[in-house]
Amino acid sequence: MTADNPLGDRLEDDDYPAYTMGRAAEMLRTTPGFLRAIGEARLITPLRSEGGHRRYSRYQLRIAARARELVDKGTPIEAACRIVILEDQLEEAQRINAEYRRAANAAADGSVSGSDSGSG
Repeated sequence: MTADNPLGDRLEDDDYPAYTMGRAAEMLRTTPGFLRAIGEARLITPLRSEGGHRRYSRYQLRIAARARELVDKGTPIEAACRIVILEDQLEEAQRINAEYRRAANAAADGSVSGSDSGSG
C-alpha cells in the first residue's frame, strides 16, 4: 500500500473498528454473547457500521481478551470488567507519570547545564 492510501492508515490504527462481531468473537475464541455482555457492562463500546452492525478495534479486542482471561479464571463478568478498567486507568496514569518524570529530568539537566555555563 502506498503512503497516500487512507485504507493503509486505517489498518494501522489501533482504534479503527475493523472487525465484525463474528470475527472478533472468533479471534478471541469466545461468543458474540460475551462481547455483548462486556458492552452492556460498558467495558467497551463498539462502533456501528452504516447497517447498524457492531465493529471492534484492535484496542477493544485486547481489552476484551483481558476480560475473557479473568472470566475464564472464575471472575464474574462485572468484576472482570471493573478490574480491566482499573488496570487500563493505572497503565495510563503510569505512562503520564513517566512522561512527567522525563520532562522534569530534562528540565533539571538543562538548568544544571545552564547554571554551569553562566558562572565564571
